[in-house]
Amino acid sequence: MNYEAQIEAILFTMGESVEITKIAKALELKPGEVKKIVKSMQEKMNDSSRGTKIIELDGAYQMCTKPEMYEALIRVAKQPRKQVLTDVLMETLSIIAYKQPITKSEIERIRGVKSDFAVNKLVEYELVQEVGRMDTPGRPLLFGTTEEFLRRFGVESADSLPMVNPDVIEEFKQEAEEEVTLKSND
Repeated sequence: MNYEAQIEAILFTMGESVEITKIAKALELKPGEVKKIVKSMQEKMNDSSRGTKIIELDGAYQMCTKPEMYEALIRVAKQPRKQVLTDVLMETLSIIAYKQPITKSEIERIRGVKSDFAVNKLVEYELVQEVGRMDTPGRPLLFGTTEEFLRRFGVESADSLPMVNPDVIEEFKQEAEEEVTLKSND
């Protein structure tokens, strides 16, 4: 058994300190044996070609980044994260764009599934925002698109969104009806 690889995997995956006794139990070793293996790992990780190290914290071990690597980490952390618009996000965004202002429950009724994650992600990406509250019991939030949405999709206003071809809409309706029929026959 390669205990070093197993310990490295445990510490890397946990991301926080792991007690020596837990590591020992997982590897079916004695705590003293784990301590020796980790000591050997620490010596190897002291090499300047390595970016991480293992530290001991009150009877536990944790893998962490060496301080001399912080500058590189900061440069990566400052880079804007790439926002990926999955099919689910694009579907939800399309519904909001064409039906705005719209409540989350209306979005869910159209999609047929819960949409909390998708709406929250679109708000986080600044493509969708809360635009008010509906004047009904419970006063649900209304969502609409943002200026960032217009910029990203090259649209001047929500009114200038492309119209969907009526033939395509009819085709979608037929596909949806067939899908419902297939599901009800299962």
